[in-house]
Amino acid sequence: MSALPPSGGGLPRTLLRLHRPALLTWTVFVAGMSGWLVWLTEVTAKDPARQGLPCLTCTTTEVTYSLEMMWAGYLIGYAFVAVAAFAGGALIGRELESGTARLAWTQGIAPGRWLTAKLTLPALAITTGGTALVLVYRWAFAAQPDLVRQDWTDAVAFMARGPLLVAYALCALAVGTLTALLLRRTLAALGTAAGVMWLSNAVLTYYRWRLWPALTRTGPRAFDLPDHVWLVNEGENAHGRFATYQPPSHYWPLHLTETAIVLTVAALATLLSFRLLKHRTESPA
Repeated sequence: MSALPPSGGGLPRTLLRLHRPALLTWTVFVAGMSGWLVWLTEVTAKDPARQGLPCLTCTTTEVTYSLEMMWAGYLIGYAFVAVAAFAGGALIGRELESGTARLAWTQGIAPGRWLTAKLTLPALAITTGGTALVLVYRWAFAAQPDLVRQDWTDAVAFMARGPLLVAYALCALAVGTLTALLLRRTLAALGTAAGVMWLSNAVLTYYRWRLWPALTRTGPRAFDLPDHVWLVNEGENAHGRFATYQPPSHYWPLHLTETAIVLTVAALATLLSFRLLKHRTESPA
């Protein structure tokens, strides 16, 4: 593989050509998932009962729609794992392992500028495509509320209906980059970055309900809670029954708090990547 050209306009063009397959794959993924959600909402969900006609397959329609919505949500929600693998492997790790990056640095491209160019295009693509997926998923999720079996507390629905989806993808890009700079081996960085992001998401999902103060209700006897609450704890104590829960109105405080945490991790990983690259490439005094 040839080194990157030192000219100002050549670097972005070369990076675009170099990672064109990944950008095309991401574009196809965004378009395909958006089309699938539109099809589910406008075709699969249109059963005869909604038109006042005899319905012999309403149960089948409901199950099919709910199941496919769940799988679409999983593919959209956990796409950040693939982003982490791409960043650790193809984007950074492969060029460090093959020596292409160092060759570019010797031809007039500063390491910091090289890394900036490497991250800018994927970040723009992730932000644009991720935002489109969030908007389409939110529309599809709200279009057929009586058919969707997932609640706002579902891990995927919680993530894919707001900016948290984009935040995880940007964090995956940053963590994958940092992992590649640390390990400098394609396969090792690919697997480690994906594993770190998966584990990080699992930890935050487990503690998600703690990110905003929950409500607690007590009473001498059993009581009913409002619909669609996130029940996190219930039982009996010396004062009677109690229940701790997050109401639906806490969705955005919880969502935006986790988004801020994930973006902070992304910023720290990006800063560490630039500092590590500078430390390893600067000439000794």
